[in-house]
Amino acid sequence: MKQRSAWGHLLLVFRGMAMGAVDVVPGVSGGTIALITGIYEELILSIKSFNAGLLQTLYKEGIGAAWKRVNGNFLLAVITGILISIFSLARGISWLIYHHPMLVWAFFFGLILGSVIYLGRKIRRWTYLSVSFLILGTALAYYITIATPATGPDTLLFIFISGSIAFCALVLPGISGAFILVLLGKYEYMLNAVRDLNILTIFIFGIGGVVGVIAFSNVIGWLLKKHPNATMALLTGFMIGSLNKLWPWKEVLETRITSGGEIVPLLEHSIFPWQYAAIHGEDPQVLAIVFCTLAGLALILSFSFIKKAKTKP
Repeated sequence: MKQRSAWGHLLLVFRGMAMGAVDVVPGVSGGTIALITGIYEELILSIKSFNAGLLQTLYKEGIGAAWKRVNGNFLLAVITGILISIFSLARGISWLIYHHPMLVWAFFFGLILGSVIYLGRKIRRWTYLSVSFLILGTALAYYITIATPATGPDTLLFIFISGSIAFCALVLPGISGAFILVLLGKYEYMLNAVRDLNILTIFIFGIGGVVGVIAFSNVIGWLLKKHPNATMALLTGFMIGSLNKLWPWKEVLETRITSGGEIVPLLEHSIFPWQYAAIHGEDPQVLAIVFCTLAGLALILSFSFIKKAKTKP
């Protein structure tokens, strides 16, 4: 694992904050941010370290050795950043999505589009397996974006299961943990739990998330080791398929009533700007949306350019 200064760990906190901020948005994955900020593989390896061998290390060599084995300083910095964002930005991001949804979706559309370009360049060799994984990832992510949300029970067991599935987005770029919660009918429920500091619900959800992310990290880690190009193609496909969810112009097919009495979309499908204007009788805000999309795209491509410049001798 990398040796870092105090400044390096502070940068990790900021990266964690970026992961936490996008994870609040139903459609963007924290795993995407981990990829484009260069901590994805280290995150996978660190999470994978939570296994039976860790208990043996703890017993024989003590807490210090176990902490080093799991890359504890790295994980602590990233998780701290994620928690800071979730508890401080949940209301602000919810406000932005409610009042300016199309501009928010446009920015994240550009962000993910840039991420597709960035990640696609990391695939060094295209084979039948890589192409198959790209198609599989795209199809799976696209299907998730058009799936009809369910109404899950509020039992602690289902909260645990929801956390297990949603936290996989930390290591799965393109598929948002927040959107998974929408599909499971638990997005608003967990936002309210965070807002109201419902400790029991948050704790059970978190435990489920830890179990799920450790199990899934082992799967992704194995794939990265055995089939790196195909795995990168799969992750790229996930991001391509998720673009449908972030397309800013939507027609609402079904709605639902929140616990606060608000009517919000339940099922939508993507349409063209002129169709949006005809259906909604509103300005499709094409120029503003193009600007926000380009801003998101430029942010990722500029990051890629800076990172590439730093690696040059």
